[in-house]
Amino acid sequence: MKVALVLLNWNGQALLKQFIPTLVANSAGAELWLIDNGSTDNSLGYVRKNFPQINCVALSQNYGFAEGYNRGLAEIDADLYGLLNNDIEVTPGWLDPLVLHFKKHPNTVAAQPHILNYYDKKRFEYAGAAGGYIDRYGYAFCRGRIFYEIEEDQGQYDVEQPVFWASGACFFVRAAAFKALGGFDEDFFAHQEEIDLCWRLHHQGHQIMALGASKVYHMGGATLAPSPQKTFLNFRNSLYMLTKNLPGHLLLPVLGTRLILDGLAGMLYLAHLKPLHVWAIIKAHGFFYANFLKMRNKKPTHYVKRYATIKSIVFNKFILQKKKFTQIVGF
Repeated sequence: MKVALVLLNWNGQALLKQFIPTLVANSAGAELWLIDNGSTDNSLGYVRKNFPQINCVALSQNYGFAEGYNRGLAEIDADLYGLLNNDIEVTPGWLDPLVLHFKKHPNTVAAQPHILNYYDKKRFEYAGAAGGYIDRYGYAFCRGRIFYEIEEDQGQYDVEQPVFWASGACFFVRAAAFKALGGFDEDFFAHQEEIDLCWRLHHQGHQIMALGASKVYHMGGATLAPSPQKTFLNFRNSLYMLTKNLPGHLLLPVLGTRLILDGLAGMLYLAHLKPLHVWAIIKAHGFFYANFLKMRNKKPTHYVKRYATIKSIVFNKFILQKKKFTQIVGF
């Protein structure tokens, strides 16, 4: 099995200096690639000079996460892609359990290691933790992370587990399956494109896994820290994803409830004196309405029978005050 580990980078030279040495040291047997999204900080020159073993794809501008990866991966020949944020620190032996699982389980088309916090290595990290799920209304949560409630990793989720989505921070996918679906949806630009891709993979009957035998550390927020722009992308792309992937009989009831919940989120931001985030939600809805038909025309021919693990993570967290995954889901 030919494995390509691929970093997507935009003006991240400082991060590359920090994290590439451990990637090189701990990833024997895999090809290493850098896709540079039109950086202006000499990231590309730095890698070419200091790490000649890393292959480089130079893009002319910042195409974002989705299109940047699509363009770069089109030039990379491999059986298995491992997509890594440039702020991921890998660990000794991290790669072997992932590759071995793909070799043994042909129905697994995507997977992630457990993702822990770079600054607090006993805790899971927000972006993926021990594998992701969504509720009926498209809100994402993880084993080990419910909104901003982050659990310590005490081995409680180490068993291999099918999940609904694997984190784009460290995302492994079979190249054939990725290409068959046209890769990430470029209309997303960044954020939640991996959840959308995983949902589309489920429509095809494939399996996605979280593998606790492999652990990496994620700095988090290094490319796009919490901001109105991030709020805009998360709200817009979540609505895009629902519109694309929901069967017709669920579309209106789910979206109708979701619009109400988004309104409540806007009121909460307003109560915390964050008017720019309120405007970001309003703008996200404007983009959603303008592009509703375009997104709906991307619907699949076959739908996965079940996509939601629970009805409402919002209700469980904020009304029932359940803060841990096992309290809500039970496994």
